[in-house]
Amino acid sequence: MRYLPLTDTDRQAMLATIGAKTIDDLFVDVPEEARLNGPIEGLPMHASEMAVERHFSAMARKNMAAAHHPFFLGAGAYKHHVPASVDHLIQRGEFLTAYTPYQPEIAQGTLQMLFEFQTQVARLFGCDIANASMYDGSTACWEAIGMAGRVTKRKKAILSSGLHPHYVSVARTMARFTGDTLDLAAPQFAGSDTERLLAGIDGETSCVVVQYPDILGRIEDLTPIAEKAHAHGALLIAVVTEPVALGAIRAPGEMGADIVVGEGQSLGVGLQFGGPYVGLFACKEKFVRQMPGRLCGETVDAEGKRGFVLTLSTREQHIRREKATSNICTNSGLCALAFSIHMSLLGERGLRELAMLNHAKAVQAAERLTQIPGVALVNDSFFNEFTLQLPVNARDVVHRLAAKKILGGVSLGRLYPDEAALANGLLVAVTEVVSEADIESFATILRETLVEGAGA
Repeated sequence: MRYLPLTDTDRQAMLATIGAKTIDDLFVDVPEEARLNGPIEGLPMHASEMAVERHFSAMARKNMAAAHHPFFLGAGAYKHHVPASVDHLIQRGEFLTAYTPYQPEIAQGTLQMLFEFQTQVARLFGCDIANASMYDGSTACWEAIGMAGRVTKRKKAILSSGLHPHYVSVARTMARFTGDTLDLAAPQFAGSDTERLLAGIDGETSCVVVQYPDILGRIEDLTPIAEKAHAHGALLIAVVTEPVALGAIRAPGEMGADIVVGEGQSLGVGLQFGGPYVGLFACKEKFVRQMPGRLCGETVDAEGKRGFVLTLSTREQHIRREKATSNICTNSGLCALAFSIHMSLLGERGLRELAMLNHAKAVQAAERLTQIPGVALVNDSFFNEFTLQLPVNARDVVHRLAAKKILGGVSLGRLYPDEAALANGLLVAVTEVVSEADIESFATILRETLVEGAGA
């Protein structure tokens, strides 16, 4: 919204229209002692539009833009190259102004796009069916836990220690209102917690939630967890925060996952200061009527021509609240469109090539960074994100790297401030946008930073 100040003449005209002499007349019902009798301390007085623009532009220049510096941040939001055609197409008026397609006869373009999006997500995740998107990965994760409870009529969810802590936080918040019990643990550098997950599955378990790859970048075979969960009547939920990885590793659905959810930001959607993003949600067909959100389907019209409709819309605004599968009242339609366009431009071959490029760059970076004395690689396996164990507190290192114009990863101390054992962990993501020069700059400045830290 533009900054449009009023003139004194504007104010007088408005007051005259409503029959008031001064602005103070509008506040006669507010006690005198509750009224502000002067400027707000610390807040500057009014300024011209040009002065305000100049001030905020100067503040914006203090930001370290992802496009201008070596960038190794990840942890659920990844910097990939988005083709210019994606932004061009999503800004077409037919898409940009579209709302919920309640009237299919005038929303065929939007419905067909969502139908294609669902097909792409289902194939990517190795599942039978996918919905028309969710808000983001974290809420999709919670919706999957709630869905598992409806399917199994149970209230105990076992969450892997490798699940993103922000996703865990959303689940904990929601579980307070639903009565679900969450079995939680913090990650450790030494191995995964597959044994804990297997040992915890019993007749009261509704689901096991595993991130793939996990928060430290590790990749585990989900098959043993799926088999034991199914043997006890529980479901396996797989969470994918980096969908590009599925161009190189097995889809969770192929390993027995019943529900696969995730974050689609990597494809078509920029970092955007953390949002809006697009949640992905897929499952086995037998569970479709318990799936949240909405589903677009293909049909034929009265003349036998191919057409698209909203097949299932089990949301509060469509049906009775007690029958709804979710109170999420929309989807991320424009971001889903961006995802679908990017996927279409890549195709299967392009996605696989992109995935292999990401992995090769990450291997190159891991090999270079672990040549630095005191730096060790935690992972036995990874895709484009891995964890380093530093000889000092990683949070301090991240700040020192940023001061030298290197966005050098996410410290585990930031993600897990109460876990002292993880304080030296640094999570590094390497995508196709990272150059060899970026990796060399990171390695050189990291070495210098660690030497400075040791001498301090």
